Amino acid sequence: MKQGMVYITGAGPGDEGLITVAGLKSIKNAQVLVYDRLAGAGLVAQAPEDCEKIYVGKESSNHTMTQDEINRLLYEKAKEGHIVTRLKGGDPYVFGRGGEEALYLEERGISYEVIPGITSGIGGLAYTGIPITHRDHASSFHIITGHLKDEDRELDWETLAKLKGTLVFYMGMAQLETIAQSLMEYGMDKTTPVALVQWATTFHQRSVTGNLENIMETAKKEKISSPVLIVVGKVVELKDKLNFFERKPLRGKRVLVTRARAQNSKLSERIRGLGGETVEFPMIHVEKSTDTPAFRTVLKQLGSYDWLVFTSQNGVEFFFDSLFENGFDVRKIGKAKIAVIGNATSDALKKYGIRADLIPEHFVAESLLTALSSQLKDTDQVLLLQAEGSRPVLKDGLEICCMVDSVDVYRTVRENAWEEGDLVDYLKNNRMDAITLTSSSTATYLWEALKGKEELLDGIPLISIGPVTSQTMKELGFPVAKEADPHNIDGLITALLEGVKA
Repeated sequence: MKQGMVYITGAGPGDEGLITVAGLKSIKNAQVLVYDRLAGAGLVAQAPEDCEKIYVGKESSNHTMTQDEINRLLYEKAKEGHIVTRLKGGDPYVFGRGGEEALYLEERGISYEVIPGITSGIGGLAYTGIPITHRDHASSFHIITGHLKDEDRELDWETLAKLKGTLVFYMGMAQLETIAQSLMEYGMDKTTPVALVQWATTFHQRSVTGNLENIMETAKKEKISSPVLIVVGKVVELKDKLNFFERKPLRGKRVLVTRARAQNSKLSERIRGLGGETVEFPMIHVEKSTDTPAFRTVLKQLGSYDWLVFTSQNGVEFFFDSLFENGFDVRKIGKAKIAVIGNATSDALKKYGIRADLIPEHFVAESLLTALSSQLKDTDQVLLLQAEGSRPVLKDGLEICCMVDSVDVYRTVRENAWEEGDLVDYLKNNRMDAITLTSSSTATYLWEALKGKEELLDGIPLISIGPVTSQTMKELGFPVAKEADPHNIDGLITALLEGVKA
């Protein structure tokens, strides 16, 4: 049997965007993923669908597996011939016990590689506005564990108290009082600045400052609990000036994203870039529906149309995919001009080297109908490429002034990737600060997923992408907190920012 391989990978300090390129590659190629509590769900989701995912998270006094059991698990899975990724928060070799795992594998002849990650003592401080070194304040830094393998061993407090650089204590919240008292006892000034950084680089990051004398009182008052970085030194004074992350407008906000999984990345990235957390519960997925006699007939006469009309980026992508699958290329569209319903659809066209000839002022079918009708002659032939079950507004309106063929290129169906009742359970047990709805279908399937528990949405702003979605929401009894204008991702983000402030 072919022996496997183990990648001991650092996930970074919390923000999933801080993983290295090599680290992300190791997740995407994993056959077995063994991951910790501090490895983000979004990173775990990057593993292949058929990857075996094994959670081995450890919290204080609550270990899913002991370290010895984890070591044996890595060995056994690799011995079976699997590619194993051991995903650990931060850097594997900075208080991550990665060294123990590597030694265990080395001694048993198992191939392995270590992929470094950004450790929280550097990345977490940066997200808090604390440079770990600064030429005016600290020319060295010292990373120290808050608890030792042998609890009877004492840190050399006398040496630590004399150091002029930055001290960063990991896993030390339970020992905060001992740390502060010991440093003062051995001569460190009681006014030395101290910062506590909770859940560093994540959407719910919190930080407080004080000094050695009062930091314990501050921690109790602010209810700071693990996981926490304890930072001691003059560099803490820069926090208020440089703390860019905690000033982000969606920091601490959790947003439910309901659009199709294949399309939610852009919206989710924008939300995370503004400091928020996204919880992805896609209500729909889209699938191609061009394997029909009607579509094949349209392909044969494609060069005869004067206008092609696309109502969504999905329509563009599925149309051209099908065009290429049938042995044609973009030249097949001939002299036709192209009208689209919005900027996202226009951008999708550009991927094929084509620019839209017409984009309406407002990104709804009614506005497209008005703009296009003014340019049509009664002899023009128009091909409308849309989704199954689309509103008849465009087709009916265009048929008044010219000849129209309409063909479906995709369908929207309910997403079944999550179990029935999952959304209700999640909303019962977790705070939600906003929900985005990007189509009538997402609103309809959200209503169905709630199974009569609409009261779970009480107090949660529902953000709509446009008037058609808003109308469906109202028909379902959902209040519309804000509606995007323009009706695209940019407008949705603006509406979201306004909605969470209201």
